[in-house]
Amino acid sequence: MALIAERGVAATTAAEIAALAGVTPALVHYYFRGRPRLLDAVVDERLSRFAVHVFAPAPTRPASLAEAMATLVGRIFDAARRMPWMPPIWIREIAPEGGLLRKRALALLPTGAIGGVGDLLAAAQRRGEIGPDIEPRIVFVSIMGLTMFPLATRGVWRRLPGAERITVGDLQRHATALLATGLAGPRASAHTRIRRRSG
Repeated sequence: MALIAERGVAATTAAEIAALAGVTPALVHYYFRGRPRLLDAVVDERLSRFAVHVFAPAPTRPASLAEAMATLVGRIFDAARRMPWMPPIWIREIAPEGGLLRKRALALLPTGAIGGVGDLLAAAQRRGEIGPDIEPRIVFVSIMGLTMFPLATRGVWRRLPGAERITVGDLQRHATALLATGLAGPRASAHTRIRRRSG
C-alpha cells in the first residue's frame, strides 16, 4: 500500500514489493499468482477497510443535517488517519478515468449507504433546509473532494503563504463548515431565518 500510494500501481513492481516485505520476488509471485490477484488483494484486504470504517458503524438518527454531515466527514478523516495511504490512492488510482484500481474499488462502494446520504439530503431539500440548486445525488462526490483531495495534496497547498501551519484538524473543520454553508444556500438560509422568527 505504501508503494502504490507513493508511486502508483503501474510504477510499483513485484521486486520492489518483495524487497520492502523482506521476501523474494518469486515468493510474491507464488503467493499472488500474478498481478491481477495482487490488485484484488489490495482492494479486498486493504481498501475495503476504508469503506467499512466510514459506512459500517450502525446508523443513528442524526439530530440535524449538519450533524449527519459532520459525522460522515469525521469518519472519513478518521479512516484516513488510520490508513494514510488511502487519499493518494483514491486520487491517483480510483477517482480518475483509467485509474488501475477504479473498477475493483468502485465494486466495493456501499451504494446503499451512499444512496441513503442522497435520500437524507433530498428530504432536507424538500423541507427547505438545503438550497434548491444542490443536487443531492452527487453531494457525496463533493464530500470526497473536500476530504480526500486536500489530504492527498498537502505537499502542494502547504506551499501557499501561511498554509504550512494548517493541521488535519483544520482541514476537517474546513470541510465541515463548507458543507454546512454550501448546502444551506441563500434560499435555504432565508427559509431558516423566517422559520426561526415565526417560531
